[in-house]
Amino acid sequence: MQPGSSRLARWLATGACALAPLAPLVGVGAAQAATPAPAATPAAGASASVSASTCAWADWSAFKRDLLSADGRVIDGSTPRQITVSEGQSYALFFALVANDRAAFDKILQWTENNLAQGDLTAHLPAWIWGRTDIDEKGAPVAASVAASGAAAASGASAASAVPSSKGTWGVIDANSASDADLWIAYTLLEAGRLWNERRYTALGTVMARNIVRSETATLPGLGRTVLPGPQGFKLDKDSWRLNPSYVPLQVMRRFALALPDSSEWKAMLDSSAKLVNDTAPHGFSPDWVVYRGKDGAKNGGKNGFGPDAPTHAESAYNAIRVYLWAGMLAFDDPLRSQTLATFSPLSAFVQAHGYPPERVDTQTGTPGPSEGNGGFSAALAPYLSALGRTDLADAQVLRSRTLAQQSPPGYYSSVLMLFGLGYLQGLYHFDAQGRVAPAWTTRCPAPR
Repeated sequence: MQPGSSRLARWLATGACALAPLAPLVGVGAAQAATPAPAATPAAGASASVSASTCAWADWSAFKRDLLSADGRVIDGSTPRQITVSEGQSYALFFALVANDRAAFDKILQWTENNLAQGDLTAHLPAWIWGRTDIDEKGAPVAASVAASGAAAASGASAASAVPSSKGTWGVIDANSASDADLWIAYTLLEAGRLWNERRYTALGTVMARNIVRSETATLPGLGRTVLPGPQGFKLDKDSWRLNPSYVPLQVMRRFALALPDSSEWKAMLDSSAKLVNDTAPHGFSPDWVVYRGKDGAKNGGKNGFGPDAPTHAESAYNAIRVYLWAGMLAFDDPLRSQTLATFSPLSAFVQAHGYPPERVDTQTGTPGPSEGNGGFSAALAPYLSALGRTDLADAQVLRSRTLAQQSPPGYYSSVLMLFGLGYLQGLYHFDAQGRVAPAWTTRCPAPR
């Protein structure tokens, strides 16, 4: 048996249940082997990728060179622990699909499964954060015994599973999963299965979708089935939850609803996601975090429905910038496009008046802070401005993003925003009204810009 074929067989074995209705949510992955499988490689007889061209994408090449390790880990070098977050892995998978970069895709997927999902993405949603466990967030040393036991507790494995090296001990830092990453991974797997005609990706993406419903959603009174940011820590009390509008790109949610029609949960979550995005910006700026209260929550001192998140001061900042990015990339004929674009029109007015997006905004008053958003903010906002028909403003933000990147390396998060926003405006991909991604390599590569 070739290396990885046992994992492939496991993925394909899940295919029958993966492609069945998602209503029975009990026992998914329960029969999977407890020991991580060998590194995944294409097995003999597996369906091959479709023949297609590869469009030149300099930003993706730079991202791989500067931020992606040889074995498929996206590294945030700005942190002492050299962390990797599941969000970064999810985005890199999407970019690899857009670039028709099958080699990078498989490396990223393999690293994610082996290191964040205990070797089995059919049974475990990825841990949120991975990195050095022998130092703390400020770089101060942590006792070896504490680091090993902490990594073991986070990963659910023995202390020996922490990986020592000449540069420290590495492993899972926080085992809680993050639904934004999980949604993007499952979505990209479904799309990779479709575009590359690879059944194992489709099966794995569908099983992940079922696990997301089971572990990262809840039925909120008055709102319905809703995506929670993660399995733990977001139910504040009996009738209050903490939510994040940037976690639910509407085109991604629509794709799940249409690709998995036997599961009514996804249609309900598309509806609740549209409300989460559009009903939480009273002055046209999306908050990073919001609180949703049902009737009992209202009795405990808050209004029924959406309200400000006190710990983050109802601020719009580094999470919320993605809300405008997702909105700007909605298909022209997406039923939610007009409403969503209109929701954030005050932001475009600010950019027109000042020439840059604000770094932070008080969403309860609509008052921007004094600082300018960085180049990643400009890149994320450019598709939204273009969708409004303001190509002049969009072009100015693209230029600002490029100029700032030349002055100083953008780092992990800004690089991600640039790949999304500038890649979209370059015509390297778009989303259709069903939420499907349409990479340029499937039709015709855009002219260089």
